[in-house]
Amino acid sequence: MGELGARYLDAAIALLERLRDVELPTIDDASDRIAGALAAGGRLFVFGGGHSALAAQDVIYRAGGLILANPLIAPGNDLTVRPITTSTAVEKLAELAGPVLDGAGLRAGDVLVVISLSGRNGLPVEMARQARERGAFVVGVTSVPASRAEPPRHSSGTRVLDNCDVVVDTAIAVGDAALEVEGVPQRVGPTSGVVCSAVMQTLMVGVIGHLVSRGVEPPVFMSANIDGGAAWNERLLAEHADRIFYLR
Repeated sequence: MGELGARYLDAAIALLERLRDVELPTIDDASDRIAGALAAGGRLFVFGGGHSALAAQDVIYRAGGLILANPLIAPGNDLTVRPITTSTAVEKLAELAGPVLDGAGLRAGDVLVVISLSGRNGLPVEMARQARERGAFVVGVTSVPASRAEPPRHSSGTRVLDNCDVVVDTAIAVGDAALEVEGVPQRVGPTSGVVCSAVMQTLMVGVIGHLVSRGVEPPVFMSANIDGGAAWNERLLAEHADRIFYLR
């Protein structure tokens, strides 16, 4: 079975290499514009629908990560809900977007990153659509081929990619799974987790770099497992409390 594992890693590596070779200019452009918004006093929010919520959470409260990244959470849109099938239903509910954005106080000058593999479900589409209407800069992380392969589920007939200022194409295969295995009727080995997390970390590192280039010292978490880390984080959290919402 080691051969199957090697095939999976090869598939994931190929997608990561494509990100570097094809999408990096787009990611860098998005990072630069996010840094500009933050330098001007804007707030940064991230949202993922379904399993994409994991990639959003991956940049929150992380050692080496940007302190200013805030999660947007819709009730039931995560894998802790029971029954877990509720998360699939919630991702289709476009009407939840408004209350979530209202609760965050999203406003003109803010940034929202929306992560959705298929880009077709009502909630992530409406999050992107309404955020843009409110004057936020919206970045979409989605698979363009997967999104275009199936009809949209939003009443507007649009997808996430139609409602963003910048779209990062993860190029994940339709259905996510990467491998065909003899004796298994369904493809196996989802790659969206690996790729979307890589996109988000690359985006955040880029934001940090572009803040530095603007003469702004970016607030970055230090590991609490390093001596002095807890005190470092406490100081930065206090200094930037007006743009941090995950401690409340």
